[in-house]
Amino acid sequence: MSKVPAGNDLKESADLYEHYRFVADPGQKLLRVDKFLVNRIENISRNRIQNAAAAGNILVNDNPVKPSYKVRPGDIITIVMAYPPRDIELVPEDIPVNVMYEDDHLVVVDKEAGMVVHPGHGNYTGTLVNALAWRFRDLPLFKSGEMRPGLVHRIDKNTSGLLVIAKSELAMNRLAKQFFDRKTRREYLAIVWGVPEPDEGTIIGNIGRHRRDRMKMDVFSPEAGEGKHAVTHYRVIENFGYICLVECRLETGRTHQIRVHLEHIGHPLFNDERYGGDRILRGTTFTKYRQFVQNCFKILSRHALHAKTLGFTHPVSGKELHFESPLPGDMNELLEKWRRYTGSREDEAAM
Repeated sequence: MSKVPAGNDLKESADLYEHYRFVADPGQKLLRVDKFLVNRIENISRNRIQNAAAAGNILVNDNPVKPSYKVRPGDIITIVMAYPPRDIELVPEDIPVNVMYEDDHLVVVDKEAGMVVHPGHGNYTGTLVNALAWRFRDLPLFKSGEMRPGLVHRIDKNTSGLLVIAKSELAMNRLAKQFFDRKTRREYLAIVWGVPEPDEGTIIGNIGRHRRDRMKMDVFSPEAGEGKHAVTHYRVIENFGYICLVECRLETGRTHQIRVHLEHIGHPLFNDERYGGDRILRGTTFTKYRQFVQNCFKILSRHALHAKTLGFTHPVSGKELHFESPLPGDMNELLEKWRRYTGSREDEAAM
């Protein structure tokens, strides 16, 4: 991030963490950095700031500091915190969760499609966070009243796959910093309309809210000055002609990133209602083909996206962790149906 004039401040929000940057005035008197930040960030407690410092998330001139550090004139202070302030009450609910790994510091879950990750926008119950609030109801972090305890990243309601959730503030802050610094590994499997060319490449384009439809995201050129920098690497895994299976690796983690990036290059996710993939976009006009695709939409009644790989450094032990989630049944069934369909067409052509 570029420097800003002394006295100005800058905040970036990625929904699950907050990033602030301040430059101390030339006349700044010596002051503890935790007090300095409390004076400049609204609705913040010294406890949250001190937890961020314990995780190494407060930097002065690019070096981590303790809460007792004395701010000097011209110092550049940055802080990353793991979650935004509370807005509504979180209700713990006894909902089953598919846990792949758990220790004293974190849990990795394999989320089913259809489950919202955290409350908000009309989904205040039945979410993954409601379930975790019940499961970890005796942990201080989940008694804090925060709406998104433990969350450092998320996936869409109708996306299936892997998520890591912290069980303590220290783990949460350290994981948040890994995601902020792009030091995690996240790979997805997507079924898309058509076949991207080349069959392996990188999509770069700023992602921001759509100008007309606020429920959608859109891609903007970096020169437009809109949206946030986003990078998606893709590779075609299996080609069915009309659709294909694609592996996507995230370098950044913007809202709807894979969905909007693939739509931007002309290959929306299969049955993605929001980005136009719920229509027949490739293939013939024959009634038999149209009926085949309609049956495919019934098999996969959501957008075809699965978070299959998650890798990160354990926030306490420092051990490298790697997890894989198998492709869910609906996406597997869809691929098998297309394999049979394209196989029968090849048999017919060979006769």
